[in-house]
Amino acid sequence: MHEKTTSVQIVLPQHCNGYAKPRLFGGQMMAWIDVVGGVAARRYTNSAVTTACIDNLSFLAPAYLNDTVVLEADVIWTGRTSLEVRVDSYVERLDGRREPVNRAYAVFVALDEHDKPKPVPRYIPETEEEIREYAAAVTRRKQRVGN
Repeated sequence: MHEKTTSVQIVLPQHCNGYAKPRLFGGQMMAWIDVVGGVAARRYTNSAVTTACIDNLSFLAPAYLNDTVVLEADVIWTGRTSLEVRVDSYVERLDGRREPVNRAYAVFVALDEHDKPKPVPRYIPETEEEIREYAAAVTRRKQRVGN
């Protein structure tokens, strides 16, 4: 079994809009998701990767200035040269409680030394949750490719 990849960010003024109570820009969250998802994909494939798409991005709650944001990325499906990574994002309170703020599914393609797609190690789900996530990823892939 592989490990989740985790990233921790503090929401700084440059990450926020200009409202009276500054909120994290959605685009900044997307950038953090792309980075942590890419790292998870790189670790899994032992190669460079490129983002193919972010299939599903759900903003569940806001994050505000000075919040601690924890992002956890995990490979949930592999194809021949691509893989899907789920990224869950939380605001972590000072007492350690985590509140979900975002969930995203990103697809990456593994690249060889010539920047051409290369085969990835097969992912085999083991737990009930992994099997559910894998099946949902298969459905999303069928929707992407039109099957």
